[in-house]
Formats: sequence, C-alpha cells, structure tokens
Amino acid sequence: MQLTFLGTGDVRQVPVYGCHCRACTAARDDARLRRRPCSALLEAGGQRILLDGGLTDLAERFAPGDLNAILLTHYHIDHVQGLFHLRWGVNDAIPVYGPDDRDGCADLLKHPGILDFRPPLEPFEPFMLGEAQVTPLPLQHSKPTFGYLFEQDGKRIAYLTDTVGLPENTARLLEGLDELEMVIDCSQPPRPEPPRNHNDLNLVLAIHQRLQPKTTWLTHIGHEMDQWLQDHELPDAVLIARDGQWLRSE
Repeated sequence: MQLTFLGTGDVRQVPVYGCHCRACTAARDDARLRRRPCSALLEAGGQRILLDGGLTDLAERFAPGDLNAILLTHYHIDHVQGLFHLRWGVNDAIPVYGPDDRDGCADLLKHPGILDFRPPLEPFEPFMLGEAQVTPLPLQHSKPTFGYLFEQDGKRIAYLTDTVGLPENTARLLEGLDELEMVIDCSQPPRPEPPRNHNDLNLVLAIHQRLQPKTTWLTHIGHEMDQWLQDHELPDAVLIARDGQWLRSE
C-alpha cells in the first residue's frame, strides 16, 4: 500500500491569507513549504482511492477512470469543496463513501452529478475496496467524522483526521496492532489548555505513546504549528507530512 499526501494543511492552509509570520513568509518564498487542504491518495492492489475532496483542482489532477472510489472523513467544506466542480463531469460515475451526515454540505448530496454516494458507512464494520480492507473509525469532531484503517497483506495504515483525541473504542481497536503506520491530525503546537475540535501536539504524542505505531505522521497542520516546528524537534518515529510526500507500508 502507498499513501500520498496531496494536502497537509488545516482549513486556512499555509500560507494564511494576510499573515506574515515566519511560517507563512517561508511558504510564500518556497512552494515546497505550502500546505493545501488536507487529503491523500491511497494506492492498493491496483485501486486508487481519494481520501477527502478538498483540493479544488480534482478535475484537472485526475483523468476519467483514475479514481476507483472517494472516501470522505466528513462534510466540512475544506474536505469536500473540490467535489462541487468534479460532480458536473460526464460519463463514468465515482463511488463515494462516508459517514452518516444527512445534512452533508450545501446541495452536494441533493445534486451529486457523477458522484455515486453510497449508503453511509457503519462504524467498525470493515468492507473491501479492491484488495484493501477498510474499517471506518469514529473520530471526535464537530460533524460526524470517520478515520479509516486500511489493511492489506498484514500491513496497516490508519488515517485519522479531523479529530481532537480519539474515542476510547477507536483507540482500543488500534492499540497493539502490528505493522501500523498512523497519520493523524496535529493542527496546533503544544497548548497549555485542552484543544478544541483538533489535536495539538501534546494530544498527538499521548496517542503515539499509547498506540505505539511504527511511525506517526502529522497532517492537517496549521501555520502556528509550522512556526513552532522551526524552533523545535520531534521525537523519533514522529514525522511531519508534506504535500506530495508519500509513505509505503511494505
């Protein structure tokens, strides 16, 4: 399995419009430091699965037939905005899976176009996409939200965004799994007060310590976190994801 980070930013992305902090200034000077809306592409057994549709250039980035399915974590606009254009394509339909959120986002569910929205997924009920087993994992966010555990040939990738902490039943399922790569929301640097709606680094490190994955990849990163990273180092096996970077579980 290979997971490519298409975007690793939070809702404001990096650089933030109008901000002149060190992180935003550096991202304007070096395109490699920019962060687009949080999303990824999973390739497993010949299947190409888009995780979230927040990129606004999906119709240019993927040719017809390039995507076998789309998995949505939730229906906040920064995770689905690219689907509003993609839906008006023609010919091949694209299956779309996600949590049970009847409100969705604007009229996306009412006028899906070529997007074939499947019945809402059930938490902890695995299903197959090609050769990969996919298990929806409930997360803690302001809308119904799933992370996903991908498994193939004994290898595992857990994709966990957006969330603040992990529900106990989700943490228990992941705890002690062999060959686990974890990708997790880390929007904020360490905070003295408990974060709301998104993880700070303190929460992520506590989750990393409990679950003991092979590697923890940080995504959904805000400009304050990027600025903090300019002056601090992370523990071993905790890595910062960058747009265009990929990880392979093999």
